[in-house]
Amino acid sequence: MHAVSTELARKIQRFVLWSAIYGLVALAAATAIAYVVDYAVFRHRVATNQAFAQMTVNHYYAVPQKSGKTEFIFDPPQTQTCANALFPRAGYAPCWWLRKHTDQRTNM
Repeated sequence: MHAVSTELARKIQRFVLWSAIYGLVALAAATAIAYVVDYAVFRHRVATNQAFAQMTVNHYYAVPQKSGKTEFIFDPPQTQTCANALFPRAGYAPCWWLRKHTDQRTNM
């Protein structure tokens, strides 16, 4: 095997560093663009009355007992408003997230 010269090792390190920096900047830019586009689409949906939806959510409490067991107290199913968006909007969770989390637990 051939030994890698120190000059080549520095060039490789510099390349890896700059690749990581450009990768992070590209990721941040893509996230910012997605956020802005999502906001514009959400504002359009608000104007056309399609921004919000209703989902049924099951909520329950998990109460620890002295014996080490947990007692579950279930509330009746409730309707919760969600936003038709990629990110949370107007104080509401996104509908895609709420669809996957219809059971909501509160630990006491």
